Amino acid sequence: MTFYRKQDGDTSAAQACTSTPTGVPDYLRETYTWAYLNPKTVPWLSSAPVVAAILWGNASRLIRKTVEEIEPGSRVLQAAAVYGRFSTKLAHAVSENGQLDVIDIAPIQVETARKRVAGMNQAKVMIGDASVVRSTPYDTVVCFFLLHEVPEAMKSKIVSALLASTKPGGKVVFVDYHKPSPLHPLKPVMSKIFDWLEPFAKGLWHKEIAEYAPDNNDVIWRKETLFGGMYQKVVAERRKTT
Repeated sequence: MTFYRKQDGDTSAAQACTSTPTGVPDYLRETYTWAYLNPKTVPWLSSAPVVAAILWGNASRLIRKTVEEIEPGSRVLQAAAVYGRFSTKLAHAVSENGQLDVIDIAPIQVETARKRVAGMNQAKVMIGDASVVRSTPYDTVVCFFLLHEVPEAMKSKIVSALLASTKPGGKVVFVDYHKPSPLHPLKPVMSKIFDWLEPFAKGLWHKEIAEYAPDNNDVIWRKETLFGGMYQKVVAERRKTT
């Protein structure tokens, strides 16, 4: 999922982009209703087998690459609801001594995510806005396949806000699409899919995630690509204060 409604102490999503009266941004409603807002398709698309197919069999690997950045007992923000078992895996990773906060704009997505972490007291799912700095910073912030779903200006706002929502010494973990290697057999397929269904995704083919962040010597960036360059994991670590 992508954008989020106002939460206590936050600026509303309407200040980030044009929104409908329900708080769902126009671009989300117009582009992604079929995937994220339609109660007939959400249960099917949110199933783990479908998620695995959409990611060409890489879902478990990408989730594992994310989870390895989580410390037991830490305070973690998941900056968008994610289909499949992602939130459950994160909740297990923070352990009963940690805390996982999951935010999203759409009530149907919040409800779906809550079912995934039912009975896990360390996890909480709520309406929230990823483009707004959180009032209390986190040890780790996770942004899993969110940036490719938002317009370019929103990419910058989200990256900046998530970095500012992280403690000194903490980190933001971005996992998302990346431009495949030139000879990747799936590159033309993904290009067509993006042109048809994901109009904002190719921004990540042409620009590094670090370029969406403000110039800041406070952040150390590290990046790796997976599956022939189709996916990327980028970790932005904030330097500890002296």
